[in-house]
Order: sequence, then C-alpha cells, then structure tokens
Amino acid sequence: MLHRVGCLIVVLAVSLSASARVCAQDPPLPEEAQKAATAVKVALQKRKGDHAQLLYKDESVLKKLFPEHQFIIARYRQFPVARLLPEGLRPSNIFAVTKKDQEVKLVPDLKALETFFKNNQVAAGNDETARAGLTAWLTLAQELHQDGFFKFEVLEKDFGSESNDKLRSVRGRALVTAGGKGELGAILSYEDGKLTKASETGKIMPGPRPICQATKLLDRDPIVRKMAEQDLLFMGLPARDYLFEQRATASPELRTAIDRMWRKIRANGW
Repeated sequence: MLHRVGCLIVVLAVSLSASARVCAQDPPLPEEAQKAATAVKVALQKRKGDHAQLLYKDESVLKKLFPEHQFIIARYRQFPVARLLPEGLRPSNIFAVTKKDQEVKLVPDLKALETFFKNNQVAAGNDETARAGLTAWLTLAQELHQDGFFKFEVLEKDFGSESNDKLRSVRGRALVTAGGKGELGAILSYEDGKLTKASETGKIMPGPRPICQATKLLDRDPIVRKMAEQDLLFMGLPARDYLFEQRATASPELRTAIDRMWRKIRANGW
C-alpha cells in the first residue's frame, strides 16, 4: 500500500455549497518512513528532481523480506502535461533506504531490482519464503511500469512453484485492476535460498489519461460530455490532482460540474 508523504491538500466538494471547502491531511507516517522520505528528498535535490511526489511502500511482505530497508517511490506527473524528468529517472522510481544510516539507493530497472534482491532478500529456504519473495518482487516491479493511474493486484493464490533439494522456482502475476488492462508476470529462481535469476512476462496497456476531459464536462455536444465523463470515471481516484488543478481556474459552472464528477468518482471508491 502506498502512503503519500507529508500534508496533501485536497479540495473536497460539498454537495450543498460549492464554496464550502476543507483541508484534509494524510495520517502521519511512521518515524522511520519520514526519515527515509527526507533522505530521498535530499538525494533528488542533487538531481534537480525534488518536485517528485514521494510515496511510502508499507506492505508487510517488504518489511519481512527486507528488514533493513524502507522503500520510497518517487513519481513525476505525466498528465496532462509531463513534468521534466531528471537525468537517469523515470516517471516512477524505486528508492531503497537503509534504516540504520538512511543510505539511499536508486533501483532504476529490472536488472537492478534483481541485483537488489540477490544482495538483500532474506534467504528463501522454503516454499513459503520463496512465494513471499515473488509477492515482494511483483509489489516493487509494478512501480517500474507505473504512471500514477495503474492499480495492480498480486494474485498470490495463483502462484505456482517447483523445487528439489537445492533449487526452487516460483511463478506468478499481478493483474491490472484499474487504469488499463493486462498483467505483469514474473518467474524467480532460487538456489540454496538465494535468488539466481528473475524474469518478467506479461503485457500492460494503459487506459484513458487526463488530456482535456475536465474542460469538456460542459461541452455543447452531449456525446463529447458523455465521453469525458466516462474517461474520468475510468481513471477514478488518481484523477483527483488533475481535476482540482482544472477546478482552480474554471468558471463557476465548470467548478460545479467538476465537483459533481468528483462525487461520482468517490462513490465508485477506486
């Protein structure tokens, strides 16, 4: 699960009064996560990339398999106008931060992720730990495909495995449940409890992304209005920042339409 770092200001529509607004703040993060986020922020400043949105990966499987690390994700907004990406970074970036001394390590791609697992994952001496390793892999690897709109579900019940005295192999997938379609698959091979190879399979296709849908909610053409509403509903909760950025400069009539759209999205719950 991802938690946004710091105070997130959210403009919430109130059904009876378009002028009544509240400021919501995410729950405070654990102290270790705050320290890790600060360390990543400093590292990004050196790359002139501290305009990223920082998120904390708090999945229990990551804490179990990597007890010495915290994982912070740095995302750069791509829609409707892409933010400038610092050299060497992508729209979504994995940072592993050591708990002891807050050392920050960028994990930029699948090869680096494989190396990180080889060097840091607790030994997979049994099938349960090997399967947990696959869950952890899919949990992190999905971030390398993320643009802020995808949601994934790791299908742990469908995992398969093969093993003998020394070798163990596990395979499984994470399904795209929102923001597009497709799946992310992986096969991890272990020898004497150590990861020896990781490979990725599957294909992911993005769905609608913010372009100008919010401005089309009052279009004269009902077909255009309907298409804009359908796109925004499909995007779901990740469209929040885009919607309220548009709302800030919209006419009173368009603000009302955006508020109405946001209520529908929130009612869907995703």
